[in-house]
Amino acid sequence: MKRLFSVAALGALTMPITAPQAEAATATAALDANSAYVWRGLTANHGFVLQPSIDVAAENGFGVNVWANFDVDDYNGTVEENRFSEVDLTASYMFKLGKVDTSVGVIAYTFPTTHPDALNGEPKDLNNTSEIFLGLGYDLGHGFSLSGKMYYDFDQVDDFYFTAGLGYAYALNDKTTLNLSGLISFAGEDFSEYYAAGTDSGFFNYTLTASVKYMATEALGIGANINFSDSMDDDVLPEETVHTNVFGGISLTYAF
Repeated sequence: MKRLFSVAALGALTMPITAPQAEAATATAALDANSAYVWRGLTANHGFVLQPSIDVAAENGFGVNVWANFDVDDYNGTVEENRFSEVDLTASYMFKLGKVDTSVGVIAYTFPTTHPDALNGEPKDLNNTSEIFLGLGYDLGHGFSLSGKMYYDFDQVDDFYFTAGLGYAYALNDKTTLNLSGLISFAGEDFSEYYAAGTDSGFFNYTLTASVKYMATEALGIGANINFSDSMDDDVLPEETVHTNVFGGISLTYAF
């Protein structure tokens, strides 16, 4: 649903013994400032939010991510302003399956404050939940790529959510990249009912995204994005629960 500040430390007590066996790791810290928080087509906050994160990836394919949502606005009283309303923890493993980039992992969604949420436009208490996922990606060449992802909530919802996407990346110059993408999703009936008060399974939402990223240095990146999202089936994601169609923001990333 996508970052809390955290510090990652890697070390060894006996460097001469452990250093040759240690797996090199990279860490990336990010801060997104967005006009709204929209998760899978559902509006969690129609107002301004900050979303910090940190991602640590090892050369062997294992990685961890911490992501959080900080509500600057109160979304007409449905969330508390100036509070972290969500913190997500992800553990994953990435590998190649032939020419297909593959990832598997688990996500823990936690809601540290007990205030109501507004994923369906009305106050609703959200319980902590967990998902497992399988992701696939394929490079079509010439800047185009295909992706697909399956999520299964084995905690609160006991149902599936699928996505399929097409992306295009174009290098404007040595430091600037333009990205265009489109994504469609399919949700099970229980997922639809729990999050959106839907009555059926089927195609859930679609999202169109345009973004640009400029690498100021080898480590520091500055980006901007704009998105359009809407329902694909009124029985699965009722139109009256879609409160934000257009949203966007800016981002900072730093790799170390």
